[in-house]
Amino acid sequence: MAVHGVSAGGGGQVASGESQQAQQNWRYCGGQVKLWREEAGVGRQALAEEAGYDIEYVKSMECGRRRPTLRLLQIADQLCGARGKLVAGHEYLKPEKYLSYAEDYVRYEAETISLGSYQPLHIPGLLQTEETVRALLNAYLPPLDDEEIEERVAGRLERQALLGMRTRAFSFVVGEAALRNPVGGSEAHKRQLFRLLEAAEARNVTIQALPFVGAGPGVDGPFVVLETVEHELLVFEEGQATGRLYSEADKVSAIVQRHAMILRQALSPDESARLIAKVMEEL
Repeated sequence: MAVHGVSAGGGGQVASGESQQAQQNWRYCGGQVKLWREEAGVGRQALAEEAGYDIEYVKSMECGRRRPTLRLLQIADQLCGARGKLVAGHEYLKPEKYLSYAEDYVRYEAETISLGSYQPLHIPGLLQTEETVRALLNAYLPPLDDEEIEERVAGRLERQALLGMRTRAFSFVVGEAALRNPVGGSEAHKRQLFRLLEAAEARNVTIQALPFVGAGPGVDGPFVVLETVEHELLVFEEGQATGRLYSEADKVSAIVQRHAMILRQALSPDESARLIAKVMEEL
């Protein structure tokens, strides 16, 4: 099996994290809005005011830089007399649940027999509460529209069903910074930390905290190590706008060595539970 690295900045991916097909659909539907608007003699400013959008936001949608929203299509359809033709395009604009560069990873994640995750700054997605997911997505830049947020929330929560598969092993190392950062506010973060304690009670889930330990492999960023049913190892690394899934032996070996060192530096599961409970009390 050969899994090649992919990134949003290369390998045919687009910088926004959306697939090429999605961006083509954006451009086509946005272009149709512009053509119908100009044919009907409706100015962009008039469309923007009627839809309640900034004119630059409408321009971005017409040019395909942003996904045309259902509201824009509905208002443009009414103003331009398109009789449903513009609204019909919404069927091809439904947001994707996952960023394009993460699609391969999500497929392998669903079939993994063991997963080892290290996250220094975030609570791992498989352990996030809905409140945490929404807080992170609401803070995403450039801003996501409501429909995109709902699709991505649904996608992340659906993935969490994997933890209920007791014959699969999950190991999470979470950085102290992630434990102490109150994403969504203090009360929401308390519920998130309680979720970690709950999840750790399952026999197939291990959660360890990595305290601030100074220099070491933990400062080099997050990763996930997956073991397939064929007992092959894959590694997924994700940055701000890029993600790479790979199986090359030398690269996987380097991450496995770093993971082993991080596990040695992390607190034991019991010590980790005590630290999480302590952080909850301090909030």
